[in-house]
Amino acid sequence: MSDVARITEISARSTESFEDAISNGIARATQTLRGVTSAWVKEQQVEVHADRVVEYQVNLLVTFVLD
Repeated sequence: MSDVARITEISARSTESFEDAISNGIARATQTLRGVTSAWVKEQQVEVHADRVVEYQVNLLVTFVLD
């Protein structure tokens, strides 16, 4: 029998880096979702204040296998 998967979109932020935002998003997703197998970075953006990057944001498409 084949596995059936679902994809859900989440948004995660970090004041450190895009990589940290991705790690935060995956860590949070795996607290709620079972069977996470992959994630695709759909979008990246930054928030800028006073000519400085103050926050990094990623939108992730997280794939998980259904029970």
